[in-house]
Amino acid sequence: MFDINDYDFHLPPECIAQHPAVERDESRLLILDSRNHTLTDGRFRDVAGLLQTGDLLVVNDTKVFPARLVGQKESGGRVELFVLDFPRVFTNEGGEAGQRKTEILGLLKSSKGGRVGGRLIFPEGLSGEVLEVYADGKVRVSLTFTGDFAEVLEKCGRVPLPPYIRRAEGETAADRERYQTVYARENGAVAAPTAGLHFTEPLLETLAGSGVQLARVTLHVGYGTFAPVRDDDIRQHRIHREYFRLPAVTAELVNRTKAAGGRVWAVGTSTARVLETVAGSDGLLEAQEGWSELYIFPGYRFRVINNLITNFHLPRSSLLFLVCALAGREALLAAYAHAVLDGYRFYSYGDAMVIMT
Repeated sequence: MFDINDYDFHLPPECIAQHPAVERDESRLLILDSRNHTLTDGRFRDVAGLLQTGDLLVVNDTKVFPARLVGQKESGGRVELFVLDFPRVFTNEGGEAGQRKTEILGLLKSSKGGRVGGRLIFPEGLSGEVLEVYADGKVRVSLTFTGDFAEVLEKCGRVPLPPYIRRAEGETAADRERYQTVYARENGAVAAPTAGLHFTEPLLETLAGSGVQLARVTLHVGYGTFAPVRDDDIRQHRIHREYFRLPAVTAELVNRTKAAGGRVWAVGTSTARVLETVAGSDGLLEAQEGWSELYIFPGYRFRVINNLITNFHLPRSSLLFLVCALAGREALLAAYAHAVLDGYRFYSYGDAMVIMT
């Protein structure tokens, strides 16, 4: 159960989605009912028939920011800076009016790597100075800009598409909208909470009209979500940490739903991590924010969520371990085998599945 090889499966490259479905809720949906041991094929909009009056749908409202900056060094050589965390501390610069500074941790790509003191020049008046260079390829950079940092990034940054999306045309204008949930509002993620990409405003309105309540948490999905598991024994893997916030209104809604016998549906593994991080031994929640390092793998006992809406995950990944913990490894991998044979699309822009327990 803890051998990394037990979480491997064959995934043909053509199964990896390079573009989203034409319409968000037109993506396919595989429904795994663990109670009745059934698999059902459908479309994502079918989730409206699965949730019932009194159920609670919990979503992650993190917003992906344009984290990829392409510019040049003072020497003129091309440079790319991937901002790993959206900064929360800004200082006013003593020089030009309106000029501000912030420090970020990032990944720097250039022909000769980074060096301390190196100057970086980006569009929209954004510039940087390398303060530290670390052994793992990361750098600490002081950025200088004018105005609102989020607005500067919107003008000069690029969408941080996952490394397995490899297109000849690169980023498209459509990615600005489609690699973002319709309910995103809290800047901070470098990867989308992809299960939520399938929801539309009309679908959410349909659910609300049928008596399903909506609650929000925030977890800023970090670059570590793509980190491979290198340990043969999955229990030895060290999970990446991610910043989260669970507001009081969400804690109250979850507690009230469970007390009334309703079901808690988590949209995405990131939402599941927040809810399970905060849960007490009795499954009750209180408002909290901080860093989650919760690592969920088979053997974990879920205390809050009943059902999970999720995308299809990479082989041998920590996210795959999480969904196996909920559905059971054999049942989950059998569902994945069905999905591969039936042409489901995998990963961020791919199709979705529901795990009902």
